[in-house]
Amino acid sequence: MSKKSKDDSSLAHTRWNCKYHIIFCPKYRRKVIFGELRADIGHILRRLCELKDVEIIEAHAMPDHIHMLVRIPPKMSVASFMGYLKGRSAVIIHERHANLKYNYGNRSFWARGYYVSTVGLNQKTIEKYIRNQEAEDRVNDSMTKREYRDPFKK
Repeated sequence: MSKKSKDDSSLAHTRWNCKYHIIFCPKYRRKVIFGELRADIGHILRRLCELKDVEIIEAHAMPDHIHMLVRIPPKMSVASFMGYLKGRSAVIIHERHANLKYNYGNRSFWARGYYVSTVGLNQKTIEKYIRNQEAEDRVNDSMTKREYRDPFKK
């Protein structure tokens, strides 16, 4: 067995350290995660993670997607956790923000699917990436200030 790390946790007969970088976004990647909704989504996701004993190491809400670095116990699959997280949070978001029903209908707030990557020795790099993602996006957005014109208007 490998050396015990300070990050390791344990179950009855298991030592574990399962970290994942997860990214998921609202349906049609609409830029709706801002202001009051951003803070509320943060509280909802934190509470749902607590209920499943999932530790949020780092997280950041962008206008059109969520980054999370989490520790998920090995008794729970990433797929079942994400189904729970996205499903329950969508219901709660629609209950608290009834105006979203008109935009998203049928209580589907999140897009299907998500990105997940296991985190090994590069945890610090991923934490820094999540922390600095918004600043990088602002820089990239300011570089692409092309004027778009309607091809159907003269």
